[in-house]
Amino acid sequence: MRDAVMVVEDDVEMGGLLERGLLGDGYDVALFSNGVDALNAARDADYAAAVLDVMLPGMSGFEICRHLRASGATLPVIMLTARDALQDRVFGLDAGADDYLAKPFHFEELSARLRAMIRRERLTHRAPVVIGNLRMDPYTHSATVDGAVLPLSPKEFGVLRVLAVRAGGFVRREELLLEVWGSAEFVDHNIAEQYISYLRRKLVAGAASVEIVTRRGAGYRLGVKP
Repeated sequence: MRDAVMVVEDDVEMGGLLERGLLGDGYDVALFSNGVDALNAARDADYAAAVLDVMLPGMSGFEICRHLRASGATLPVIMLTARDALQDRVFGLDAGADDYLAKPFHFEELSARLRAMIRRERLTHRAPVVIGNLRMDPYTHSATVDGAVLPLSPKEFGVLRVLAVRAGGFVRREELLLEVWGSAEFVDHNIAEQYISYLRRKLVAGAASVEIVTRRGAGYRLGVKP
């Protein structure tokens, strides 16, 4: 079953662009032009994420987001607005939004942010991940090696968790920055390599049977030592 994304956008042209782009990304799309219809549909649907325009007729994107959160919905929400004002960003985040994108924007950026938000949401609901003698529990934010606690900072745990969920495959540096730090644009790219270095030392000190491999142009991969 494909993930479904709820889009609330009253501009017909923009709504069509978003719908076509998201369909091209492999999502099912539920497109609404107003908040009332969107909220009514959300009661019976299981959306992977929501894209909300701020300026809507009758009910703003802020209000839609507040209603979603008040109903207990935990789906990731990204707000779209023509204004890049600080107050708008504050309103959106206070209403429960996870991210904020000012128009005009490149669809590729919206697409990447949606993927990252959906992955982060699912990571928090996953069962413990076990690779070799390493066990990671997303509920307690703890990692153990053969039952012994591996002391990790929150960011170290975040980096290792992303690698663990995709164990065996490479994760690009930009993906790590987006998923753990929330941005690949405003964060020093060297920070990812620093945390990979911290984790390597701790995995060795903890006698873990896994290692992090770096491949230029591909990224980082967590796997069991040969």
